[in-house]
Amino acid sequence: MNERNTGACGCGAVRFTTSGPLRGVVYCHCTQCRRQSGHFYAATNVDDDCIDVEGEENITWYRASQTARRGFCRFCGSALFWKHDELDSVSVVAGAFDSPSGLHGDCHIFVADKGNYYEITDDLPQFSKSSPDVKVADE
Repeated sequence: MNERNTGACGCGAVRFTTSGPLRGVVYCHCTQCRRQSGHFYAATNVDDDCIDVEGEENITWYRASQTARRGFCRFCGSALFWKHDELDSVSVVAGAFDSPSGLHGDCHIFVADKGNYYEITDDLPQFSKSSPDVKVADE
């Protein structure tokens, strides 16, 4: 996996650079992620002190639950971040990274809530709710 990665929203008003290791991509099938993204959410994670964001003033934060918020570009609407209040890290959507990112799939969470219009056909671990390693918001 690359030690330094870059990415952006769809219009370029928000750009970011990560340094250091990124978590494998977690595919979240919860209802909230599906409704926001139109399918399931695919995101990695990076420590707060390992991400630099340009155009931070162009991010709108939506309070998605009592303990987490979602960040998106206020111009183009691109989903970019998911931030739990109790963690010193931020989830970054995998699709926002420039290629090559070196990212790889890690697991599927909230598969009990997945849409009825698709099947999960890879061999990654699947969890009914969250995996033991992924802290999620209280719904």
